Amino acid sequence: MKTNYKIILLSLLSTLLMTSCADLLTEKPSSYIASASFFSNTTNANMAIVGIYDDLSKLKHYGTSEMYVQTSDDNYYVSGTATDNQKRDISHYMVTPGNINLGDMWMYKYQGIDRANLAIENIYKIPFKTSADSALLIQYDGEAHFLRALLSYDLVRYWGDVPYKTSSSSAIGDAYNARVERDTIYNQIVADLNIAKTKLPWAKAGSSPERATQGAARALLMRVLLSRAGYYLKMDGTLTRPDDTKRTAFFNAIIDEYAAFQQNGYHSLFTSYYQFFKNNSAGILSSQESLFEIAFYTSTGDQEDAGNWGAGIGPLTDPASKYGRANSYFRVLPEWDEWYEATDIRRVTNICKYSVTPTSDSVSSTNKYAYYPGKWRRQWMPYPAKDPNNTDVNFCLLRYADVILMYAEALNEVGRTSEAIDVLNLVRTRSKATPLSQDFSNYTTLYYPKNKINNVLTAKLLPFIPDADNQGKFRTALYWERCFELCYEGTRKYDLIRWGVLYEAIQNMKTTYVISSYPAPTNFVKGKHELFPIPQKEMDVNFKLNHLNNPGYN
Repeated sequence: MKTNYKIILLSLLSTLLMTSCADLLTEKPSSYIASASFFSNTTNANMAIVGIYDDLSKLKHYGTSEMYVQTSDDNYYVSGTATDNQKRDISHYMVTPGNINLGDMWMYKYQGIDRANLAIENIYKIPFKTSADSALLIQYDGEAHFLRALLSYDLVRYWGDVPYKTSSSSAIGDAYNARVERDTIYNQIVADLNIAKTKLPWAKAGSSPERATQGAARALLMRVLLSRAGYYLKMDGTLTRPDDTKRTAFFNAIIDEYAAFQQNGYHSLFTSYYQFFKNNSAGILSSQESLFEIAFYTSTGDQEDAGNWGAGIGPLTDPASKYGRANSYFRVLPEWDEWYEATDIRRVTNICKYSVTPTSDSVSSTNKYAYYPGKWRRQWMPYPAKDPNNTDVNFCLLRYADVILMYAEALNEVGRTSEAIDVLNLVRTRSKATPLSQDFSNYTTLYYPKNKINNVLTAKLLPFIPDADNQGKFRTALYWERCFELCYEGTRKYDLIRWGVLYEAIQNMKTTYVISSYPAPTNFVKGKHELFPIPQKEMDVNFKLNHLNNPGYN
């Protein structure tokens, strides 16, 4: 059970020397350790690493705010259209530099990076007496590099060129930095993950995915390389991507990372897709498929280390039910319920068409507005609930299923489409979906959505993805498959950005059944909303930004 490990984390963290840091931007960032002298032994080094993990496990970081930045894509969105300066504005592309949630995330990401910088600078200064001490310090250094890479990757995905440094802050002036071009930051991210993967052990039976392992580092590196190979928004408001030579190098590097997974042999798909997520809500860990999870746990449920997974996202659950309340801020675009195969277990896992009442565990909804993301559910958690709003459910940030799909994409992009089909079918077969045939003879049946009124095939739904050849057909298959498999897990919106089709995908849903509550097609501006605005507090105090925000936000 994951809660035991989180309790240990909290016990260690409570002994850290903390200082008050009301505002990252006006005080020394993340000065949570009084001085470098704290790094005097391996126990303290472990506490320092736990402090970086704790930064991720905050209610206002990965506990809630990260849920909102993933929407709206072409799959799901936040309900309600009134402006709130928080989650709705983020989801509906009405966000401004003063958004509260974006400000929280910006602060936590820089705070975590500074904690990682401090650890990396000091871990090897610790005297050690045994080979066991040396092994621990190597692992802790690997974890610090992994966590710095993860937080840096978030910054680049969300804000593009940002202030950035890899040294810890020791004075107020250290907090103010000019923008660094994204490719320079990406070079550092890749370097950090290459260090991490050589220093971290592979997971094994009994390992907890709440701490980074070699598999987590390699999987994150694969995700970073895919992002580097794709489109991104430049400061001049144009979308661009690297040349074909660089892209091929990135894809080949992804293929090499997958070979390392195969050589190790531990990680695999969990037997049941449905049961994997049911276990996740119940707090049961699976390190074979789950490569890295953000851990959440508090003794009472109302503290800042709680999360909102299963309460803020999941089927609507009445507070008078035995399970506790789920507010269910998120809605699934109902067309997706029609686009899975009938046999595909991912359909009933991912889309809940029911709510929970005081007298029934499943009241079916005939209202297409009330389709909820189903990967996290109050029903699957231990009850009674400790808190009406928060949960102890972890967020699984990296799964082996994604590793498989990233590998398949890389194979297709270097012309090895036949091999890519075999790999893609691993996830389809696990979910009892029909395998894609090698000759693409069932391609149209599987990936041209059906009109359920008369059950005839529609015209091609994705005119923005050419599919005249097999490579294009496989790209279309991936468009559907990565959403069928990974929806709500933080990848969809950023897949669409790197493919250069976020605007087109959103516009493609402008005639959805729930268009009045899904304003993204109306609000989205291409060349602006691929990035978020830098928070206003940073713009006000960081003179090195020259009062220049991201495209479209000035």
